[in-house]
Amino acid sequence: MPDKPRKVPAQRGFSVSYQGKTLLSRIDPVSQGERLAKAAPKTERTLYLCPSPLCGYGLESLLAAMPSCSAALCVEAEPALAALTAEALSGLLANYPHSIVFAGYADPERVCAVIRGHWGSRSFRRVEVLRLSGGWRLHAPAYDALAQAIGRNLATDWGNAVTLTRLGRRYIWNALRNLRLLPLASPLKDLDYGDAPVLVLGAGPSLDRALSGLGEVLSCPRRLCKIICVDTALLSLSDRNVPPDLVVALESQHWNLADFVGAGFDPPPRLAMDLSALPGTWDALGSETYLFATPWTSLRFFGRLKAAGLLPETVPPLGSVGLTAAALALRLSKGPVITAGIDFSYTLEAFHARSAPGSRRLFREQTRFKTLLQGDAAFAPGASAAVSKTGVPVRTNPALKAYRDLFERHFSGEGRIRDLAGSGLPLGAQVVSLYEAAAILRGGGGARIAGQGAARPRRLAGNRPLQEAVEDFIRRERDGLMALRDMLTGAAGGPAAAAALEELLDASDYLWAHFPECAGAEGWRPPVSDRSFLNRVRAELDPLIHLLAPPPCAPEGGFTCFSR
Repeated sequence: MPDKPRKVPAQRGFSVSYQGKTLLSRIDPVSQGERLAKAAPKTERTLYLCPSPLCGYGLESLLAAMPSCSAALCVEAEPALAALTAEALSGLLANYPHSIVFAGYADPERVCAVIRGHWGSRSFRRVEVLRLSGGWRLHAPAYDALAQAIGRNLATDWGNAVTLTRLGRRYIWNALRNLRLLPLASPLKDLDYGDAPVLVLGAGPSLDRALSGLGEVLSCPRRLCKIICVDTALLSLSDRNVPPDLVVALESQHWNLADFVGAGFDPPPRLAMDLSALPGTWDALGSETYLFATPWTSLRFFGRLKAAGLLPETVPPLGSVGLTAAALALRLSKGPVITAGIDFSYTLEAFHARSAPGSRRLFREQTRFKTLLQGDAAFAPGASAAVSKTGVPVRTNPALKAYRDLFERHFSGEGRIRDLAGSGLPLGAQVVSLYEAAAILRGGGGARIAGQGAARPRRLAGNRPLQEAVEDFIRRERDGLMALRDMLTGAAGGPAAAAALEELLDASDYLWAHFPECAGAEGWRPPVSDRSFLNRVRAELDPLIHLLAPPPCAPEGGFTCFSR
């Protein structure tokens, strides 16, 4: 029979033995646990990770002494000990429902989901490992990996909150302006690559080697594979006369417009553009354009769009255009997907492929007094050395490493993805050589390719019913914002009822979702009694009301134009 955990009475409490090991003191396990809990630093917004707490000795002292904004997470990776621990902690779990949670597994993804589900995102700033028994030694690597995963998850949540604080207002402004483009856009679901192999190209330094090595396959007039590239890689393909089938754009600011200048394709390739991307991107290629949405945070706005039948096809908000391009490739084709140029690393002299706008600028600005080497950027605070897939030393930084980790978490279970060998960081996918990649891209033995043909010119006249639905949606949004403004300015006939104000504020959550205290807080906002909050909401209203105003002109038989 398999060994079972045994509880043996001690001087105070119980000792626990399992697999021939004593996991709790045989003399006074209660005092030992309380001593360890007392020695733990008591800091605010800290998640105390307690691996294998067994009888939970010391936890009550920890819960009583730690700040109210901190919490304890107890984890047991050994199934035979999970029932014992759950029974021992039942009283604490009932008495402190918000401050302590028990998980009978150590899977990082499941545990991080428990943390987010129970406490929400951005509840903690750090994770502190507190070992109250010897049970953690049974699965020490698993607990160490779990602590690291929780730390990365917390850092990602805070990083996303910072991004939302800085760019959240621009995201919603762009999305509201781009809504009027829906009648002119093609639905992403109409794009189908069948079983064709797809090459997804980022703009990292390894792109040059990939394009040179695969040039014969990619330049073939009767090419059997499809190419999806990020916007920054477009000029690199143009210089080598390799037309992509789809260009993906996410950038909400003007930085990516240079990616399209000088791309001499005739006809121009199709463009897949995020709803929150810079509206000027719509005109960058002038070809058939597909809109998709990456919901950057939880907003009722997206629910209303979906209910009105106006929400474009959604793609998970992965943050990186390279990851988004890979996600689109998996959605558009049932065949193999090969990634190249998605490096998340750089060298002292190369941050992008040679023909990318950033590299062109470096060469253009080079003088006798200015080198091509970028030491200040390569050795900036946070930058670190790393090893590429081929063992070549490269540089990276925390943001790029976070995207690499996200790529691995999101796509590691997808067997269709291959990663081309090069100078980029390992992505957690099977690495293939140039020879193997060329064999896959040549068709893989008769792959079925949907006949999309060349990109069609953009429609100049939109779908009239869809156009009317968009204008009706925008009108309702503007009416809601004006009603909220009337309430906040006291122009609605006396003090507004608190319930009505609450309802309007919740409906217009994009007005305050980027506030520092609200960003990434899963729909939480300050109460209506907070005058500072209401004043800041009031400051957001007039520009958005003006943005949603009816456009000044409407060409006959065409689509309503508006200022970008």
